[in-house]
Amino acid sequence: MAGDLFDAAAQAIEDHAGLDRLAARGTLRLSLKQAGLDPQKLSVLQLRAVFEKLMPRELEARGVAEAVDVCRSAIAAIASAASGGERAAESPDDIFRRLGGD
Repeated sequence: MAGDLFDAAAQAIEDHAGLDRLAARGTLRLSLKQAGLDPQKLSVLQLRAVFEKLMPRELEARGVAEAVDVCRSAIAAIASAASGGERAAESPDDIFRRLGGD
């Protein structure tokens, strides 16, 4: 499921931000690394935290306009695609508290 979430998230970035496949996947990997998350062990809640806290800045750095709105659309698409398969996970606040940010 987690690998599928990574792929769904990368596809959502590609679709909503207009980045090509390589740029979308690379941007996602960089954001996950900053959050200390393993792409193979993702939950929707973890992705939501990344898309709320880190991804807007990464997308803006790549020239994506309205990055916050793009992130909202992308996470909605990811959550919709993954509905029903969510496992228990940390909340976004727990993840960033652990990382010392907030």
